[in-house]
Amino acid sequence: MLGKKSVEEYRATGDSLNTLIGKGSVFEGSLKVQSTLRVDGKVRGNITTSDSLVVGKEGDIDGEMKVRNAIVGGKLKGKLIASGKVVLEANSVFNGELKANKLVIEEGAVFEGNCSMGSHHNAEAEGIQQKGVATILEKKPESEMKVAK
Repeated sequence: MLGKKSVEEYRATGDSLNTLIGKGSVFEGSLKVQSTLRVDGKVRGNITTSDSLVVGKEGDIDGEMKVRNAIVGGKLKGKLIASGKVVLEANSVFNGELKANKLVIEEGAVFEGNCSMGSHHNAEAEGIQQKGVATILEKKPESEMKVAK
């Protein structure tokens, strides 16, 4: 899950986590990151990252975000544009507008707002053209896990 992945695990998978907004920290303004950004504190403003945005369970972002991929365990409010995949984990809360190529919403996540998917949004994030797919996971024992597409 989100909270269990260490910095070493990001490096082992090829993700480059070099920016962290820690728990108890507050950032206001525009932030541009050349790799993966993890937010466990609060951000009020715009975020642009060339790779992934990871929002921890305590993370809280209010603003416009342009990313390749996003894994959300906390709260997001505003506009999220992703050229790749967005995962809303259980207990996450999203309020606003979401534009993505792929979307996964786990059971227990809250989504309030508008969502549009497909290749026409990728130009806004980074110009990649792919077909959009939504995946909804049901919480069941692994032996009975079903994925609907």
